[in-house]
Order: sequence, then structure tokens, then C-alpha cells
Amino acid sequence: MTRYPAEQPIEKPLPPGDMGLPILGQTLQFLFDRNFPAKQYAKYGAISKTNLLGRPTVMMIGSEAAECVLSSQMECFSWKEGWPDNFKMLLGESLFLQDGEEHRRNRRLMMPAFHGQALNGYISTMDEITQRYLDKWTEKGEFTWFNEFKKLTFEIASQLLIGSKAGDEVEVERLSQLFTTLTNGLFVILPLKLPFTTLGKAIKARDRLLQHLTKVVKERQQHPTHDVLSMLIQAQDEDGSRFSLEELKAQAMLMLFAGHETTTSMLTWFCLELGRHPQVLEQARQEQIALAQTGELNLEQIGKMTYLDQILQEIERLHPPVGGGFRGVVKPFEFNGYHIPKGWLALYSIIITHKQPDIYPNPDQFDPDRFSPDRQEHKQKPFSLIGFGGGARICIGIAFAKLEMKIIASHLLRRYHWEILPDQNLEPFPIPTLRPKDGLKVKFRPL
Repeated sequence: MTRYPAEQPIEKPLPPGDMGLPILGQTLQFLFDRNFPAKQYAKYGAISKTNLLGRPTVMMIGSEAAECVLSSQMECFSWKEGWPDNFKMLLGESLFLQDGEEHRRNRRLMMPAFHGQALNGYISTMDEITQRYLDKWTEKGEFTWFNEFKKLTFEIASQLLIGSKAGDEVEVERLSQLFTTLTNGLFVILPLKLPFTTLGKAIKARDRLLQHLTKVVKERQQHPTHDVLSMLIQAQDEDGSRFSLEELKAQAMLMLFAGHETTTSMLTWFCLELGRHPQVLEQARQEQIALAQTGELNLEQIGKMTYLDQILQEIERLHPPVGGGFRGVVKPFEFNGYHIPKGWLALYSIIITHKQPDIYPNPDQFDPDRFSPDRQEHKQKPFSLIGFGGGARICIGIAFAKLEMKIIASHLLRRYHWEILPDQNLEPFPIPTLRPKDGLKVKFRPL
């Protein structure tokens, strides 16, 4: 009887694409051509290969690709192995860069501070700080909004997340500036740690922030207050284990970074788009004026801001604070008939996923009605709106961020008028989070 050798399974091919220059690959195009992901998608479709930051990279674009990375095959991907080393160096081993059981345990401990009843306790502080900044902006009359929102959201984050003293503007300014210097180092191409380089300055800022956070953590351990850090200090797992000092510092650093960068970006685009679309502004204003008749701002009232919700969803779609996400491929996987080996970098695109014309007709047009109850365009396919991520690792602070943005936006709509000043560059600038190039200069006054 003749024996034939067993058929070997045929390995599927690598995806199509161009690996670019030796070592550099297509890193420069990725960093400086904001149409790079769109060009990749137009040329190769939902999956393509390239070389970024010295690593072979698979680009994953569109709802199905996002679902693969964020949900259906998420065990093949690692956050820690994906983000550039600068992130680990500057932001520490926080929840953002953890995987597996370590991430699940820490997320479980942190979750109560960002959801449910805890949110109700944050409203009065968010409201109070916002009022103070509105008075300040009225006095100024003209200013650059991105910079002002950065200070406002940082003060909210530092009071509610780590219990900073109310109204210490000098300290807020100092810490906010240190964070700006730190974030400038996240995407540097040449990671030189010399004191005069961008990365060197970022490391120095990180060290100063860590000194501050060490002091704050030790104070909270002795005297807990009503802030998220105090909740984390007291949180314990089923076996009684708690966060260590190093873990608490890393989580506090992440909370402060994530707790103000993304909301600053979205609030700036919110004010820019409403300044450009007076009919949307007027409809949003009318909703707020009607709600204001029902009494003081509270959680129930915030839950009824349906048109404001639509606007914020459209801002998230059209101007996501972060254009995409990195993962390390820790297990080989297949997608759309292509094979991706272990050790590659994966990059999923948020911005192009949000512009799929089969899901969002006229995708470049600002249209909050696409999220109205009768249209709900994002619900045609899962993972079509992923500005805050998706799946089991959706952003832990999403409810906190939305609450903060709605409180600030409702005050602006109820009581203030703003005009976009001429002669400024409002083109999107993507790094480290998306903002108008000149930061949105406005004239501001009470209604």
C-alpha cells in the first residue's frame, strides 16, 4: 500500500503593502502625513503591511478590523508590547500598558471610582471649577481656547482624581506645564535622553511629577480624602491585596494624563464646530435653556441632554483625540485571508474607521443628526465609533469624561457667546492629541 506524505497546511500570505526605507520604513509619512492611513486604506483595503518605528507593522482599518483587534482576537495582542518605549518610560507601568490578569485585577479595583454613584459626587466640584474659569474667560474677553481648556480640565482632574487643593492656580499651572512637556516626548522619533532634547526635557518633567505624586500618595495614605486616589489606596482584592506605592504613583500619573488630554481636545473641537455651525449651536442652546427651567444641574438633568450627546458623538467621530492605537502581536493571527506573524506591531486606525462612507454618508461633513434616534448610523456595524476604544478594554474613564464635557458644554450653551477670530490656522494637528494648529482663538462674552 502506497503511503503519501500528509499534506502540510498552506500558510496564508502576508498582507499587501510597502515596507519603505531600511530601518525607518514609513515612519516619517506616518508621523507627518495625516492622510497616510487614508492612502493605505485606498490602496490596500482593511489590512496592509508597512514598517513603523523600526518594526514590521500591520495596519488594520475599518469596523471589522477594529473588532478583530479590540474584541474577537484580542488575546493575540498586547498593549505593553505595542506602544512605543517612550510611553512606558514617561507614563510608567500603569493600567494603560498592562495585559492579562494583571490588567483585569487592577481595572476591577479602579472601576468603582469611575462609575455609578461615584460620578454623582463629582458634579459639584466640576461645576464649581467650571464657573471659576467662565468668570476668568469673561474678564479676558479674548484667548486661545485649547490652552484654557487644558488648564480647566487639568484642575478638575487634579482635584477629583488626586485631591489637589481647590483654587491653587500657581500649582495647577506648574503641573499642567510639566504634563505638556512630558506629552511632547511621547512621539519623538530620535529618543535621545540628553537634557536639551525633547525627550530629555520630558524625562525631567516626569521626574518632577513623580516627586509630586509620591508626596501626594503618602499624604492620602495617612489622611484619605474624597478623591479617586484615596479610593484606590483603600481598594482591596478578594485576597486582601492592595496597590503598592509604585502602582499608585503609576495609576495617578495615568489618571492625570488621560483625565485631561482627551477632554481638552474634544471640548476645543466642540466649540470650533459650534462656532462654524450656528444652527447646531442654536438647537443645542434651546435644549439647554429648556433643561435649565427644571432646576440646578444634576445627574438626572445631564441624562436628558440628548442633542448634546449627539454633538459629542459627532465630535468623537470627526475629531477623535487619538488617531489610532498600537498593539504588539503576541500570537500569530489571520484576518481577511492574510497571516500576521508573532512579533509584528499592529496599528488600528480610529480616524479612518470613523469615515467609512458605507456607514457614515458624507463622512467629512459635521452632522450630529447622524446619531439621532431615527438614524443611529454607528449602530449599523459594531466597532464603528471607537474614539474611546471598545470591547472589554473600553476606556475606564469614559463616563467621567462625558460627564465633565457635558457640564462644561451646558454652561457654555446656557450663558455664553463666542466668535472664532480671523487669521488663524485651524487645520488639525494630531500629536500628542488632535487639536486645531493655532489652538482656537476666540472672542468670548456672556449672552
